Parts: sequence; structure tokens; C-alpha cells
Amino acid sequence: MDRVCHFEIPFSDKSRATDFYQKVFGWQVSDVPGDMPYTFVITTPIDEQGNPTVPGGINGGMYPRGEGGGSGSPVVVIEVPSCEQRVGDVEAAGGECLMGPAKIPGMGIYAQVKDPEGNIIGLWQPLS
Repeated sequence: MDRVCHFEIPFSDKSRATDFYQKVFGWQVSDVPGDMPYTFVITTPIDEQGNPTVPGGINGGMYPRGEGGGSGSPVVVIEVPSCEQRVGDVEAAGGECLMGPAKIPGMGIYAQVKDPEGNIIGLWQPLS
């Protein structure tokens, strides 16, 4: 069974979104180093490798609306053994691939798909 492992929230105003999630939920927010327009969101304690230490806990990220694909709404990300295989499974079941699979250097492989109901779902294959 594939599990939900991450979430992504688009924003129009980074400062406003960051302030909101920090103030309301106490989440830790930090920019990804370099040129990638992405912000890490920590909602649960993590270990040295960045993995949640609380069973069932997940962390996420935020990105500028329009730059991360999707519909402009939050995206649930599911960990899969193979993005390529799951994209094929999605298409065979009536969904479609919107982005990827694309390698994120040093991290994993990411794709976004749309289910038959129009929902955007992220697929994540960690590098092992």
C-alpha cells in the first residue's frame, strides 16, 4: 500500500502564507537553498536525515502558485516504488499525467497526475 508522505501548498504571497502557517499552526518554514522557488514546511519533528520521527507525521512544502503545476490547490503527495509505473497505472485507470516523472537531484523522482475526478496528486519515488 502506497502512503501519503508529503503535501504541497501553493501561494500567491509568500510572506503572507509563511506568516499564516507559522502563526496559526506553529509550523517551521525555510527556503530551499539555491534557485529553486520552494519552501520546506516542517509540521512534525524530524531526524538528522529530515524524516519525520512521529509515526504518521508528514511534512511538506510551499511554492509560488503557477510554478509547481497542479490546479492551484493543495496537493497530496504519495510515496511510490516507481513513479514511471504509477503514472502508467494512473493512465490505465482513466487519469492523466500532468508533469514528470522528473528527477530531483539527490532526493528522488517526482510526478504529478490528475485522477478521473480532476484532483491533482503528487507521486514521489525516493532515491534509495
